Amino acid sequence: MTATTADVWLPFPAEEIDGLPETLNYLFWEGGTDYPGNPADCAYYVVPYMKGPEIAQRPLAAMSGVQVVQTLSAGIDHVEPGLPLLPSGVRLCNAKGVHEASTAELTLALILASLRGFPGFVHGQDKEEWRSGFYPALADKSVLIVGYGSIGSAIEDRLAPFECARVARVARSARTTARGLVHALDDLPALLPEADVVILSTPLNASTQGLVGADFLAAMRDGALLVNVARGGVVDTKALLSELESGRLRAALDVTDPEPLPQGHPLWHAPNVLITPHVGGSTSAFEPRAKRLLAAQLTRFAAGEPLRNVVATTG
Repeated sequence: MTATTADVWLPFPAEEIDGLPETLNYLFWEGGTDYPGNPADCAYYVVPYMKGPEIAQRPLAAMSGVQVVQTLSAGIDHVEPGLPLLPSGVRLCNAKGVHEASTAELTLALILASLRGFPGFVHGQDKEEWRSGFYPALADKSVLIVGYGSIGSAIEDRLAPFECARVARVARSARTTARGLVHALDDLPALLPEADVVILSTPLNASTQGLVGADFLAAMRDGALLVNVARGGVVDTKALLSELESGRLRAALDVTDPEPLPQGHPLWHAPNVLITPHVGGSTSAFEPRAKRLLAAQLTRFAAGEPLRNVVATTG
């Protein structure tokens, strides 16, 4: 199968995406029961967005001719377990460049809403109560970003006007950027006690599963705010609940473990927590950026050029 005769499975109708190469055959599938064609004929599979791992992985075993699996998310954890089902040499690409702005916006919104007491104001408005008082500011706070990829960098861009006392950065391995040093994960024990706000923007993988456990949380300073815009599995929910219920820490969570958070789960009503339902990338900015990414990637694919955002290759 050559790229110029290849089936491409898209979660958007092809006519809604400007700039697609005309040499490819486009089929629309957003996770329904019926496939749009024979999975064995699919050469480029664009995973339906935010439909969960079961749908993302469902056709993989039958995709014997697939060459590229493209997610529309920055994370790949919903697809990764299905990669052993694929033939050798399949490229997995993520959506770097699509979600940075929206996720960074939500991160700042969660920080400001939590520090300035917005949940209490909303409850007060419901009860017609005027809840004036003295609240923390982001200004002069020390911030730690755990997971300093493109999203972590975008978060720091938006922190810049808020006059933070310090922004420290942590990634899998140490490096130097234009903004300064990025620490390795091994440096966390020394950095956590100095942070007023700890932001999680790391991918979920073997090294970050349960990273934020009892020891991590115990190292955070009293009254610190934990903000998770990464994946729920990065945090040990039981350990976090213990810290929230004691009143020692606060949290703002766009992702949880389990997810969706079921009715009756104690995290819903834990003190000092603000929860949003995994909407970091689900904004008006998503669709146009996702479509531009697909047009650019498929143009390269049709021309036999190297693809961008290749994060893994099956072997």
